[in-house]
Amino acid sequence: MAEATIQLSGTKTEKYEQLLPIIQALVNGEEDMIANLANVSAALKQGFGFFWVGFYLVKADELVLGPFQGPIACTRIQKGRGVCGTAWQEQTTILVPNVDEFPGHIACSSDSKSEIVVPLMKGNNVIGVLDVDSDRLNDFDEVDSLFLTKLCTWLSGTL
Repeated sequence: MAEATIQLSGTKTEKYEQLLPIIQALVNGEEDMIANLANVSAALKQGFGFFWVGFYLVKADELVLGPFQGPIACTRIQKGRGVCGTAWQEQTTILVPNVDEFPGHIACSSDSKSEIVVPLMKGNNVIGVLDVDSDRLNDFDEVDSLFLTKLCTWLSGTL
């Protein structure tokens, strides 16, 4: 695919509805998981201007940093630790309006204020998580949860 700039407009819902087909086109026909996760991270970052967006992949008994866009990140996260480790353990999306109020939050960056983490499921197993951080409080809502879960469900089927 040629170089492209993603410009979205409208409500948050309309922006996600515009972005998901773009992401599907980026991934379509590419078999390399890392390349696909890198492009998904870039598309989400460029489309929404998130502070940090990326993936952690399950390797043995921990989450290991995968493709991402944003500041330097934590490299390894234990199951049940922080938002990512908790989403992995509970196999569910976790939306955190204020990371300072989340018990055991791992502060990879003090600029992160709110967060949403969505597990990538393969059958009954979590194979990774999508982690999105904002530098604003209460930046994520049920619209983000709905569309990012939809994206991760689709993406898990392609990996």
